Amino acid sequence: MYKRYILKDIIESLENQPVVLINGARQVGKSTFIQESLSKKIGLDYVTLDDDQDLLSLQGDPVSFLKQYNRLVAIDEIQRAPDIFIPLKKIVDEQKKYGQFLLTGSANVLMLPKLSESLAGGMMIYTMWPLSQSEIRDLPSHNFINKIFQKDAIFKNTEELSDDEWSEILIKGGYPASLRSKTHKQRNIWFKSYLATILQRDIKTLSDIEGLREIPNILSILATRVGNFINLSDVGRVSRIKTTTMQRYFALLKMVFLILDVPGWYTNREKRLVKSPKVFLNDTGLLCHLLGLDRDALKSNKTLGGHVFENFICMELVKQMGWSDVNAELHHFRTHTGQEVDFVLEGPEGKIVGIEVKYKKSCNLSDLSGLKKLKELSGEKFYKGIILYQGNKPIFMDKDIVALPAASLWEK
Repeated sequence: MYKRYILKDIIESLENQPVVLINGARQVGKSTFIQESLSKKIGLDYVTLDDDQDLLSLQGDPVSFLKQYNRLVAIDEIQRAPDIFIPLKKIVDEQKKYGQFLLTGSANVLMLPKLSESLAGGMMIYTMWPLSQSEIRDLPSHNFINKIFQKDAIFKNTEELSDDEWSEILIKGGYPASLRSKTHKQRNIWFKSYLATILQRDIKTLSDIEGLREIPNILSILATRVGNFINLSDVGRVSRIKTTTMQRYFALLKMVFLILDVPGWYTNREKRLVKSPKVFLNDTGLLCHLLGLDRDALKSNKTLGGHVFENFICMELVKQMGWSDVNAELHHFRTHTGQEVDFVLEGPEGKIVGIEVKYKKSCNLSDLSGLKKLKELSGEKFYKGIILYQGNKPIFMDKDIVALPAASLWEK
């Protein structure tokens, strides 16, 4: 069982809010987190709506079903009963108690219309992603985002990881079941079954659209485009699907947390910036499965390996944003002339930290181009420029720009 760093925040929220919601894709560990980690800290009752009898009871008389519990009740897979939110709000309004309901969903219930009529804005919401490297390695809680927004942060040498070790990190990803798989074959079988389960359980529940069998192919096409701009018309052309239908499929894949998009950063001082979002998958293990990559392919194909590595950095940042003390937003940066920075974190008071990703073990001055342009356009808001690379020592590249080992994401 893995320790999840959002545990402390969720317990604090339950002490100050009547309802807490944990969103996240299937199999990232939400149920285990509730039944093992959380239940050991605070007493609770547990119900899963994957149990058809509990689902039937809840749908038949939701108020009676919910009122039978005298302490915190955790209700798993809440997206299967979107009608629950109105009676749940009624009970919350009547009883006015903290720590009444802990909900989890394998789909983003904020995108369900019925929620907007009831509890939207009235509960604390967390997203649980596949495990971060810190959680996998069971390291003391360390937040890279907190550190890079500190004025006098000191970065040290990290352990030096070999190409094989980096490939292992990327291939395994962060799903607990993938990490438990003993062979590459077992891992691929699990991911294939996993996608079939999401297709049959969640996407089918959320939408009555036909042609659900096309979605795995669409996800595979999107996997070839991670780190690139989203052009749904082009994806639709390749897969022979209408753009309007493709937009619905894309929204569904976002709703079940398999993909996410990172918007472009811009400033009103400069109009020649690309605002289009870039697409990423929620896990590099899933990404490698869809691309058919093994360890040798990651090492030999630097272009594909670079895309997977960028996806890895993206998700490590997204995960750490979930428990960071710094309220930061994630963007990318690109000018119409092609100068770019892979990620931009916009923090308190508009402070800008640019993060460039390099799938190599050394850096050179040509790696500074995008960061220098970002620094020029963001002016006094520019706080720091960082190049994350596969080496093991900090390199001071320029004023306010430093190359750091990617392992700094989890090593203090």
